[in-house]
Amino acid sequence: MSSQPKKHSKFKSRLDALEGFLVDVVYDRRTGRSATVVGSILNGFSYLFESIVRFRWYLYSNRIFRNRPLGCLVVVVGNLTVGGTGKTPVVEKFARSLHEQGRKVAILSRGYKSKKEPFYKKWWRAVTHVSEPPPRIVSDGEKVLMGPEEAGDEPYMLARNLPGVHVLVDKNRVKAGAYAIRRFGCDTLILDDGLQYLPLKGSMNLVLVDKTNPFGNRRLLPRGILREPVSHLKRASYVFLTKSDGSPSEELEGFIHKHHPEVEIIECSHRPTHLQSLDLNEKFPVEKLKGARVGAFSGIAVPEGFEAFLRDNGATIRYNRRFLDHHWFTDRELLSIGEQAKEIGVDFLVTTEKDAVRIGSQIDFGLPIYFLRLEIGILRGANDFEEAVARVCFPGRPLSEKAQVKALRVASAS
Repeated sequence: MSSQPKKHSKFKSRLDALEGFLVDVVYDRRTGRSATVVGSILNGFSYLFESIVRFRWYLYSNRIFRNRPLGCLVVVVGNLTVGGTGKTPVVEKFARSLHEQGRKVAILSRGYKSKKEPFYKKWWRAVTHVSEPPPRIVSDGEKVLMGPEEAGDEPYMLARNLPGVHVLVDKNRVKAGAYAIRRFGCDTLILDDGLQYLPLKGSMNLVLVDKTNPFGNRRLLPRGILREPVSHLKRASYVFLTKSDGSPSEELEGFIHKHHPEVEIIECSHRPTHLQSLDLNEKFPVEKLKGARVGAFSGIAVPEGFEAFLRDNGATIRYNRRFLDHHWFTDRELLSIGEQAKEIGVDFLVTTEKDAVRIGSQIDFGLPIYFLRLEIGILRGANDFEEAVARVCFPGRPLSEKAQVKALRVASAS
């Protein structure tokens, strides 16, 4: 009997190792013969995927498939690539700004890696023709109603950080949006990671581009990190250039404007504000990192950025462990992290805020553990950000002269 869990654990480890290898090939982190062979195979699938993406976009843009308006403002926040653009802090900043301007905001998420409905329930509903269940309400605007396992790590984090904002999870975001309007009276919907969700008609597209790795190797999935061709930058109302350090980016901005000459670029940084304990009871300034020997671990798409934050703020990373994006930590993994870091002699452990919500509070690491809280800072294009918020909050207000010219060009192009 005891050998069964060991076999399962070994199989899972091998599966995780294979997935990790494939992710490294996609991000061009691996070299060697095996990576080259696998990359060539994946490249063939990329051409097939691109054909499907282009055909799907053709069907919607020519109104063969119709996207549905819901009668309220819909702000789409997304990216052309998979993971790692720093989307969640941008969604949080935009939602907070809209809420502060008096809008009744709902964030609609698909709840990636959240707890799924059991298959037998789906089967029974199909057989009996019972209507689909309503969306999962992570926050009703007053309190958080679900944990991260059921809601997904990012929706839970947004619900916890945004009192007054509704957060709903459902793969069918047309249904979720209609529900938010009907039940909560929401007048503004934010479609989280929604650029590729075409069934719901958006009023404004905010497209995020990671300045540190804008488009990867410029190939589509599964060989590259692109979900759709770079030429689809033309769909953006605004481009947010994220993870910027303020250095010039003429080449990248020229490339963006080549595909969308009129688009406004808002340059922003992801800056750490403080360290916080997992139970949220303790908060420390970022200066605590200076001179500290830390143990770092994360399960995010681009861990290099998180690790760079620690080093840039004076920490020495003595222990580091990376997991796949949205990885759900087991107790054994967490205890192992604590033991290994303690043996090396670190002062404390640090993880990301997104990872922190996936860590059980009952785990004793034997060391202090904190998460790094980040926020968005607008480096350039603050007026454009304010204008984007104003376009949502006050649609009847006259636009600036520059915005009027842009709106006319976009209208004539469509």
